[in-house]
Order: sequence, then C-alpha cells, then structure tokens
Amino acid sequence: MTEKFDDKAEELKGKAKEATGKATGNEQWQAEGKTEQVKGALKQAGEKVKDAF
Repeated sequence: MTEKFDDKAEELKGKAKEATGKATGNEQWQAEGKTEQVKGALKQAGEKVKDAF
C-alpha cells in the first residue's frame, strides 16, 4: 500500500514541478516534472497489473 502512495506522490510532485516550471519559464523543471509524472504513472500501472494476479 505504501508503494502505491509513493507512486502517486511522485506523479503529483511531477505535476507541481511542471507547473512551477511553466510559471517561471524554467524549461528544465517542466521537462523534469513531465518525466516524474510518467514514472509515477507507469509505476502505478505496474502495481495494478501485480494486483490483478
């Protein structure tokens, strides 16, 4: 259960980082934020697959 929470937290952290990057014009933060979101979403998908079995 903790892993699922951590994965969602990583995704939300990425959204915040991307938004901050957009607001400040920092393209690196925008890219890092998108990457963190994707990583979190992929980890969540992996957990759902594991739960299905």
